[in-house]
Amino acid sequence: MAENEVKLTKLAKCAGCGAKVGAGVLSQLLEGIRVHQDPNLLVGFDKSDDASVYKVSDDLALVQTVDFFPPIADDPYLFGQIAATNALSDVYAMGGEPKLCLNIMAVPESMPKDAVHQMLRGGYDKVYEAGALITGGHSILDDEPKYGLAVTGFVHPDRVLTNSGAKPGDVLLFTKPLGIGVLSTAQKAEMLSPEGEVLAYRLMTTLNKSARDAMVKYRVHACTDVTGFGLLGHACEMAQGSDVDLEIHVGDIDLIPEAASLAQMGILPAGMYRNRTFAEPEVDPGETELWQQDLLYDPQTAGGLLMAVDPADADALYQELKACVPSAQRIGTVLPHGGGRRIFLR
Repeated sequence: MAENEVKLTKLAKCAGCGAKVGAGVLSQLLEGIRVHQDPNLLVGFDKSDDASVYKVSDDLALVQTVDFFPPIADDPYLFGQIAATNALSDVYAMGGEPKLCLNIMAVPESMPKDAVHQMLRGGYDKVYEAGALITGGHSILDDEPKYGLAVTGFVHPDRVLTNSGAKPGDVLLFTKPLGIGVLSTAQKAEMLSPEGEVLAYRLMTTLNKSARDAMVKYRVHACTDVTGFGLLGHACEMAQGSDVDLEIHVGDIDLIPEAASLAQMGILPAGMYRNRTFAEPEVDPGETELWQQDLLYDPQTAGGLLMAVDPADADALYQELKACVPSAQRIGTVLPHGGGRRIFLR
């Protein structure tokens, strides 16, 4: 390592989406804040959704989101790519197309200028890959580096996808393997294999654009991207928002093998415990082993899309996803709410 290079992850207490405020704490922080009514506000912060949606005309709605976090990679360019990929994902989860982005950046005064430049370049390159533009932003000095984007996208008002539209009978599809949070925790402890590091970075820099482009051709009733709250945290929000139950087949979920080994050793991110605290009261684990549960609560950075798909379209969409996403999975079904817990692991 050159003298002027810096290990970004050593400057951060948490990595990536592992730094996210827990869902339970977040709901308490927002409790009691008055939500002003506007008939054109199709999705607001009161919905626990991925982004807000505002109707501009009969043919156009704006999708807006913001996401930033501390370093999850030591290489500044790679960190910029990951942060941008993660921020763009919320627009894809709503069925939208990203169009305009603003940088959000905090950097230590001592951080080399070239490192800052490379971080921004990583964000720019990933945004351009998405077909969007960076038009400005805001930066401040901080002891801990952070980077991300505010993103505005476009969607047709009648084609907005939320996390609260799942219907009984829908099939659950998922598009990336699980275990990124565990791999990131192992990387900070210098326990991750070189192959695991390459895999993690490849997954975290893969846009959900192809998944979005495929799913908008079919009858998808609900969608969310699986990020900081883990698969079960985001599934819980989908089940609660849709007033349904979800049956999840653990054996059909693609768990990264090295992450599975690390989880069995107890190498787990702090965010996993926050996610468990939030979602566990709604989860019937059945016979699922504890380490498997841990991976289902594992906070993902730039994770995949979780879709609730009309059963008549599920096979066709699944086949299309197999050709264009990192890991197409058919992981369960949507059931009517039975009055008790909402997530059933089988």
